[in-house]
Amino acid sequence: MTFTVDVPTKVLFGAGQLNELGKQSLPGKKALLLISNGKSTKANGYLERTEQQLSQAGVEYAIFAEIEPNPLKSTVMRGAAFARENGCDFIVALGGGSVMDASKAIATMATNDGDLWDYVGGGTGKGLPFPKAPLPIVAITTTAGTGSEVDQWGVITNEETNEKIGFGGPDSLFPVLAIVDPELMLTVPPQYTAYQGFDALFHSLEVYISKYANLMSDMVAITSIRHIAESLPQAVNNGADLQAREKMAFANTISGYAMDFGSCTSEHSLEHAMSAYHQQLPHGAGLIMISKAYFTHFVEAHACDDRFIEMAKAMGMPEAKEPMDFITALAKLQEACGVAELKMSDYGIKPEEFVTLARNAKETMGGLFTADSVPLSEEDCVKIYQQSYK
Repeated sequence: MTFTVDVPTKVLFGAGQLNELGKQSLPGKKALLLISNGKSTKANGYLERTEQQLSQAGVEYAIFAEIEPNPLKSTVMRGAAFARENGCDFIVALGGGSVMDASKAIATMATNDGDLWDYVGGGTGKGLPFPKAPLPIVAITTTAGTGSEVDQWGVITNEETNEKIGFGGPDSLFPVLAIVDPELMLTVPPQYTAYQGFDALFHSLEVYISKYANLMSDMVAITSIRHIAESLPQAVNNGADLQAREKMAFANTISGYAMDFGSCTSEHSLEHAMSAYHQQLPHGAGLIMISKAYFTHFVEAHACDDRFIEMAKAMGMPEAKEPMDFITALAKLQEACGVAELKMSDYGIKPEEFVTLARNAKETMGGLFTADSVPLSEEDCVKIYQQSYK
């Protein structure tokens, strides 16, 4: 067994920690303040508070408010050009997973020539090393869903080729500072609280059954699973419950550590193919749609029976004795969070696409398939899509 522990991100965790930003030693003098193209960051006052903190720290900033859900390569390239034009020497990513993911790519392209896909591995990407260090990143997460505040990866969609691929890897893309303030998550609507929470859950579930699992990844993954199973229904049903939000924020951040120490599996590849072709599909929703069929495939293959039983116990079934008990626990959690009946068809996905999606998943995010505890063929992928379809 081997693993590496090298997470250089300083984390400020807890209610009210955004108020500490102005007291920190920040990595530059002018920030690219990155936010989504939605309204919530402004409407809830988070942008104004962050601006005040940057001013307190004596830092100038320029706002780029164009990041969409499932961020696009074209948006990344515009953001990088904006950073250069405005003389920004670091990035403050204020938002959810899409904003933080985009920040990794923008940080790279703000200092390097060419196109982002020159540096992306997988699909049509050239996989070149980037010659210049990216801009430093400060991540302020407003959701509990991706763990991107403590990892060195981001997922970007190339809308020209329908490729949605993880970008990153070098330690220079770890945020230098992360602020995880559950008060910023109190306003997330129930539906998106569920989608984001399940994304965090699947990170840890996948890491736990990955063939790269180790004692360190096991420790954080199973802890994250336990907290999400306990707290996600509370956060969905009462968004103002700060304790539930705090536990979800904690579970999400340590799910990021789980990915640092281990690896996700092909479930994420299968979903990335779905949202690569259907931009409006929330990533967490897509994962929920395929999750029962996906994990059932590995249960029926007896890929890691003991681990499925342990996950069922962590999810509130102390009496679990069979691997299928995990599927029962997963279904109950989805029902408790009101997401058990999500439909692919509601997002325009059609059965005749399944072969294309399966092929796309393997060609663009094939690396995650190597983490599967048993091999997953293209035919297996198609079957999972078929069994998930509504």
